[in-house]
Amino acid sequence: MSTLLRVASRWMLLVVLLGLQACATVKNPDPRDPIESFNRGVFGFNDAVDRNIAKPVAQGYVAITPSWMRKGVSNFFGNLSDVWSAVNNALQARGQETSDSIGRVMVNSTIGILGLMDVASDLNIEKHPADFGATLGRWGVRPGPYVVIPLLGPFTLREVAAFPVDSQGNLITHVDDEATRTGLTLLNAVNTRATYLRAGEVVEGAALDKYSFTRDAYLQRQRNRDYDGNPPEEDTAPEP
Repeated sequence: MSTLLRVASRWMLLVVLLGLQACATVKNPDPRDPIESFNRGVFGFNDAVDRNIAKPVAQGYVAITPSWMRKGVSNFFGNLSDVWSAVNNALQARGQETSDSIGRVMVNSTIGILGLMDVASDLNIEKHPADFGATLGRWGVRPGPYVVIPLLGPFTLREVAAFPVDSQGNLITHVDDEATRTGLTLLNAVNTRATYLRAGEVVEGAALDKYSFTRDAYLQRQRNRDYDGNPPEEDTAPEP
């Protein structure tokens, strides 16, 4: 496990422990978000970092990088993520999704020139994102409370538990050369932030409470994933 990963994992554990301690002082909390006051503080910190550092860097990246090149970068990292998706779809016993994920990697890594071109999508080979958090959900592990991690953003407790495994499933972490590994990690982070610039503007313009909007959208996305896009009513259905 790389030094950066060890630090991130310990950081997440510390945040969860502090959040659970804060939970004891909250009366009648939202069962989905029992440490809301703590989470809001972390969210405010993350938002400030994003507004003052991450967003300006992403805007500069967009300004100097042609769209076709950014698309190639997205395709490259997307191809790497398909490898881990294939593993998790297999662990979830999803035959078609596993086959598609393997097929995408094979096609894009060869014809697509190391994933720079998404030939698989042109061939109608569907993408099925899956991580170890989704696998735990498939195995019956409940999401648990919502928690916001400094610099990393929103998670559920289940996603926090899955984070070390998912990090090992990220092929970039296995690059031996530290400079190359760090460069790829930063490029992926900046490119990913750049893809959400327009979405961020929509949230800024539409959300009266940015924290609640982000939390509800994240939890709904997780719930849709757990129930394969067809979740039952929240107030009557047990968690999967």
